[in-house]
Amino acid sequence: MVRRGVVAVPEGRQVFSRMTVEENLRAGGLGARSATARAGARERVHELFPVLVERARQRAGLLSGGEQQMLAIGRALMSGPRLLLLDEPSLGLAPQMVARIADIIREIHAQGTAVVLVEQNATMALQVADHAVALEVGRVALAGPASELAASDEVQRLYLGGHAESAEQAEAEARAAERELSGRTLARWGA
Repeated sequence: MVRRGVVAVPEGRQVFSRMTVEENLRAGGLGARSATARAGARERVHELFPVLVERARQRAGLLSGGEQQMLAIGRALMSGPRLLLLDEPSLGLAPQMVARIADIIREIHAQGTAVVLVEQNATMALQVADHAVALEVGRVALAGPASELAASDEVQRLYLGGHAESAEQAEAEARAAERELSGRTLARWGA
């Protein structure tokens, strides 16, 4: 897969914690097409993540969560992928770090790498993506340009914590949800 240009960054960062930052990056570079490609990838990673240069000799397990996420993405970029698969890159990160990771994802894409992002943080995902697909129980619930989905009332209500237009509407929605829940509870337990 790596030689074909497809690299994944799994959920939960998955860095080699006992290895240094530099050793992690070297491991990622094993799939590079040539030494020249590996050198170019290292330069790109250092431009995107200057903190990794500063921490090159530090064990990866001692990095902060955000730095570990940067290292995981940087390690993936070391092979020079054409397609980067990112699974939950914002998981467990502070809002400021989530915004920084989002900017980095945009930059990676702008530099010519296609990115597929799987993300629970709908706000971040819709800000980063060109096209978005919302899944519900493994099925496509909504799909389209990310900007259109972000502006959609349904997406606002279901995924982005949008508010009802009036207190009366909010009350009516709460009563309807309560009736639906109680009906489901009765159906579930009553039979």
